[in-house]
Amino acid sequence: MKFTGIGAVIIDLDGTMLDTAADFQSAINRMRAELALAPLDIDTIKSFVGKGSENLVRQVLAVDFDAAQVEARIESALAAYQRHYLMINGDHVALYPKVREGLEAFRQQNLRMACVTNKPIGFTVPLLQKTGLHDYFDIIVGGDSLPTRKPDPGPFLHVFREFRLQPQQVVAIGDSSNDAIAARAAGCHVLTVPYGYNHGQSVHTIDSDGIVQTLLEAAHLISP
Repeated sequence: MKFTGIGAVIIDLDGTMLDTAADFQSAINRMRAELALAPLDIDTIKSFVGKGSENLVRQVLAVDFDAAQVEARIESALAAYQRHYLMINGDHVALYPKVREGLEAFRQQNLRMACVTNKPIGFTVPLLQKTGLHDYFDIIVGGDSLPTRKPDPGPFLHVFREFRLQPQQVVAIGDSSNDAIAARAAGCHVLTVPYGYNHGQSVHTIDSDGIVQTLLEAAHLISP
């Protein structure tokens, strides 16, 4: 499995470059405390990650409330979650192994890099800056940057246009079905990492072009 003639890589954030589950848990449980709800364990929260903040908060509320009750609380709960997340953003995160080495390897090959995530852009940019990853990326797209977000192909198509590349010149790398579905719909290659969240499902259920253990391994498979 080799990818040649590549001009750029699109890389997911949560579960691919950074283990942010503890940040999610901290902000979610602070929000739940305001509602007099019991804290949730980290594995439960991991299974909710990947489809944006509103979806995350909806699923968290659905642990305790029915659909009508969720709707009645979603606006205030989402505001509370975002307030707490901004306070702790990046405090409990860790880079996955070989992330920085992988980004350096892409840079050495003169590949352009885009970070495309469903995390709101107001959380994404400070987090990339705090972890020292920001300057690797020519383009950063958050979940609220464009009219659509993954698994819709819109963010990937936006990157193709900005980079002036054809889909077959781009490899996307992520940890979830969102990344693969978006890549397939956009027409680019896609690799998955096995250590992320993927909504609590096995990475082997994802329709991708292969599983790589690290971003550095991915870099060894990709060349201009």
